[in-house]
Amino acid sequence: MTAVMTEGAAAEASESTESYSILRHSDLGEVPPEVKPSDSQTSVAIADGTNEAQDNDFPTVERSRLQEMLSLLGLETYQVQKLTLQDSLQISFDSMKNCAPQVPKDLPWHFLRKLQALNAEARNTTMVLDMPPDAWPAEKESQMEEEMIYWDPAEDIATDDIYSFSELPVPDTPVNPLDLLCALLLSSDTFLQQEVLLKMSLCQFALQFVLPDSENHYHTFLLWALRGVMRTCCFQPPRGLRSFREDSVVLSRLPTFAFVRMDVSSNSKSQLLNAILSSARRLWDCFWHRDLNLGTNPREISDGLVEISWFFPSGKEDLDVFPEPVAFLNLRGDIGSHWLQFKLLTEVSSAVFILTDNISKKEYKLLYSMKESTTKYYFILSPYRGKRNTNLRFLNRLIPVLKIDHSHVLVKVSSTDSESFVRRIRAIICSVARSPCRRVSVEDMAHAARKLGLRIDEDLEECQKAKDRMEKIIRKIKDVDAYKRDELRLQGDPARKAAQVEREFCQLQWVSDPPEKHRAELRRRVLELRVQQNGQELTSGVQELILGISSPSLGERQYFLRWMEWGLARLGPPRPRQPPETLLTLRPKLGGASDLNEPLWPEPLGVEHFLREMGQFYEAESCLVEAGRLSAAQRRFAHFPGLAVELLLGGLPLELVDGATLSIPVRWVTGLLKELHVRLDRRSRLVVLSALGVPGTGKSTLLNTMFGLRFATGRSCSPRGSFMQLLPVAEGFSQDLGCDQILVIDSGGLISGALASAGDRFEQEAFWPPC
Repeated sequence: MTAVMTEGAAAEASESTESYSILRHSDLGEVPPEVKPSDSQTSVAIADGTNEAQDNDFPTVERSRLQEMLSLLGLETYQVQKLTLQDSLQISFDSMKNCAPQVPKDLPWHFLRKLQALNAEARNTTMVLDMPPDAWPAEKESQMEEEMIYWDPAEDIATDDIYSFSELPVPDTPVNPLDLLCALLLSSDTFLQQEVLLKMSLCQFALQFVLPDSENHYHTFLLWALRGVMRTCCFQPPRGLRSFREDSVVLSRLPTFAFVRMDVSSNSKSQLLNAILSSARRLWDCFWHRDLNLGTNPREISDGLVEISWFFPSGKEDLDVFPEPVAFLNLRGDIGSHWLQFKLLTEVSSAVFILTDNISKKEYKLLYSMKESTTKYYFILSPYRGKRNTNLRFLNRLIPVLKIDHSHVLVKVSSTDSESFVRRIRAIICSVARSPCRRVSVEDMAHAARKLGLRIDEDLEECQKAKDRMEKIIRKIKDVDAYKRDELRLQGDPARKAAQVEREFCQLQWVSDPPEKHRAELRRRVLELRVQQNGQELTSGVQELILGISSPSLGERQYFLRWMEWGLARLGPPRPRQPPETLLTLRPKLGGASDLNEPLWPEPLGVEHFLREMGQFYEAESCLVEAGRLSAAQRRFAHFPGLAVELLLGGLPLELVDGATLSIPVRWVTGLLKELHVRLDRRSRLVVLSALGVPGTGKSTLLNTMFGLRFATGRSCSPRGSFMQLLPVAEGFSQDLGCDQILVIDSGGLISGALASAGDRFEQEAFWPPC
């Protein structure tokens, strides 16, 4: 006891001699009772402040934890052959069930189904504590029936015996939702990872940013997985109307604020982040925290995970807690045990908030190694009772090292008003964001992560080869309209005239000439137009796209298509997104066209335009073969339907109806369906499902949510036309469902909504039901 008191007295005496002591005991306010650190906290051995413990210092323990978690969730079989997007979309008996998970192996599939439906409860990993009666063991059920028949209430039956009749299996230890997410992402290919993060962003969940993998001692920076996430932001110029623009979160350069924990913190970091991001009118648990269901379950494999979330202004004062877009990073676990992730956060963040209850010699050495850092640091303390002197002494030493002052030290204890504390942190964030501060995009962060030795998911050879091929095409596109006119020639006047002539075949009752004579004249005109089309050569852009989708590697083909989608989307200037009621009033301002059937904005260039060009080449060649102008041996484009069907089977929506000409390329669609029949090995019984209605009513979003499809959404970016996508049905379930595949058709791009005449809308809407 004497030794302890002497050490404390010496510490206080040493503190009083500090020349730069600017903090007082009163600065810390009320101090909560001392809480001993948990035994699960990993001690960090530091020699000079820079040699922190790394994940591979504990390979055996961590490796067994990961393997046990994967085995518990039934994901160990997906470590070599990864789980794919098509696996998750397959219609089967299990996917049709809508019941709570009963065993841990149900959790990944339950999560995927809920996430696909954009269910806010997707992260809940609670398992039912009982089983349906038909799943009870036979002997238990018979025993219960016997006792129910012969039980005399007057008999003295032991309570234990009564309760034993209704004993039901209890599930294994519940799984922490963060562990489930990490295990699922580690077992998924990059395209399923991308889909999972996209759906999570639509649910307004925090997204995985750095994925820990203790099995192989690699941490993965999820750049590719985040590329599909888009956010809409409100811009309010000093003068003029506000506008909404949609952009990729990967490309947006924003102020970024990191929240980390050092050693032990009584304050919940994730709860604090949720409070900062939520308005008084709308509370949202963006980050999973300890007060949510199963939030206190120990994390087995997700320590070291870094999550990211964004705030984008909506233009509504009661919802916008920040005036400009900002990003937030959240490191799960102690910075001492995950030093690599902490180093990354300090290099990409505008400011770092460190939550801790204690700053001792160990923590001082840890942070002293960051003395060259230019990042702003803020401390959020909840100090142990009796540790005030130690905290003050080391804080005063850190102040000149980290170039901070007393305003960078915040104290939150039990008596602190939470709302005023959150407002104070928001004020700090706004102040930093307004000042000249570091603004980085996710792409910029990936460069920093690469230098630190983290694995970038986008650095795979297949992905980079596909990106290079995409850039060869994009580099040549200077003006979208000129490119369509010069490089996609078959979609100009010849295609429109051919569609018009073929439409007249169906309207012979309105002509005065004899039908046979008029029909012969129409065939002659169509043949002339098809001869003109067939005389054209494939342009360099179309040839490069054909090479990309002809790659023998399935992965490279899929990477190429995604790169093409994003590359083409970046070509034009961002178009404002306007509500439907403003479209007619905008018409005079945007050009004054008198024809209301003309689009408000030019149709964006997309992959569908290149595939449409391939379809026109095939259509023209097939027409000449039918007319005897060309022999089958002379065909050059007979393989085009096979290339397109490979894309359809890979999950890409294919154009069924050309929205520009309102025509179906019959020979092309016939070739697609025949090739599909062959590729499916004669398992081609189809059920066709389509949704009708005007644009902007959510048809595409509904289909995407119901089935996890990829139809384009957004009023200003959806291509015109009708698109089809294929849903596979599990082999054992096709007999019950009565089909082998489900063909889903999105017809939203055919109808021009408020801008189309009533007659046109009626004709277009009546077009689909007979089909």
